[in-house]
Amino acid sequence: MTGPRIGFFTRLLEDAPAGDRYRFALEQIAQAERSGFASAWVAQHHFGETEGGLPSPFVLLAAAAERTSRIALATGVVTLPIDDPLRAAEDASVLDALSGGRVQLGVASGGTPSSFAPFGRDAQRRREIFAEHFAVFRDALAGRGIRGTEARIYPAAGDLDRRIWQATFSVDGGVRAGRDGDGLLLSRTQPRPGDARDLPLHDLQLPIIDAYREALPEGAPFRVLASRTAVVVDEENRTRMLELAEPGLRDLAEGMLGIDTTGLGIDDLARLTDSHIGTPDEVAASLAADRAIAASTDVSFQIHSVDAPHEMTLRSLELLATEVAPRLGYEVGADAARSLSAAHRVHA
Repeated sequence: MTGPRIGFFTRLLEDAPAGDRYRFALEQIAQAERSGFASAWVAQHHFGETEGGLPSPFVLLAAAAERTSRIALATGVVTLPIDDPLRAAEDASVLDALSGGRVQLGVASGGTPSSFAPFGRDAQRRREIFAEHFAVFRDALAGRGIRGTEARIYPAAGDLDRRIWQATFSVDGGVRAGRDGDGLLLSRTQPRPGDARDLPLHDLQLPIIDAYREALPEGAPFRVLASRTAVVVDEENRTRMLELAEPGLRDLAEGMLGIDTTGLGIDDLARLTDSHIGTPDEVAASLAADRAIAASTDVSFQIHSVDAPHEMTLRSLELLATEVAPRLGYEVGADAARSLSAAHRVHA
């Protein structure tokens, strides 16, 4: 197997008004395509700007479809217990038609717990609701009658039901995604056990990948995407980037890992949060040690939790694709995009 295809991921967290956030995201997706990224993933969050600034991912991706021609347009993720699954399927199908078949669908049962109640959903029942909604979502995309009726979505979704990816933190979730024949999404915010807060991500995620692989039906394509934080800068901007990175990584380490970060420097914070920050040489060296990436078919890179300005994000995307990826054997360019568009049809 060649190295993983590279993707771009954004939570739209710039300190800017909503319109500027969306403009930045569209410019970043266009830059990612120019640089050779195979995919662009956008997060969905409701109610407020601090967790993420985009409640309507299909709307933004439709705008991105008009500005790009090759890069896959992906949700990372749609929170199906909150969303109406039929409307999500219809929106996905329209986007796929507009984009020429470039949609990849990440879905999950989780999400910010406080977002459930305004939608009339019980966060404690999210797994049960997910199972119900996921069945409707898949039936609609597969062209089957919906909820026991003869109704079928328009436009027809083609093979979009085979371009679903399930996000999970657990081995059980990996087994579920494998049994369903879907792709597997792994997060950079993977929770650590209380007695092993400093475990690297690959130690936590390799068992999930193994369980997923074992559960895949015979002949089903192996598709795993690992999400990571990576910020690449030219040498002259290194000091400034480390200064920008320190507050966000400290907050992430304390909030996600429950670690007292008093006295910890930027190198420790980057290691504890599995963040890859620095020059192309430095980022390539740290990424090379991540065995979960090596076991994946795709890797998506995001700036967060680093508060990088838009221009630095654009430059980081360029350096990731042109300087870092070739050193590690990651797949970039038109061939990578074509490979991802067919990944659900071939056995890897």
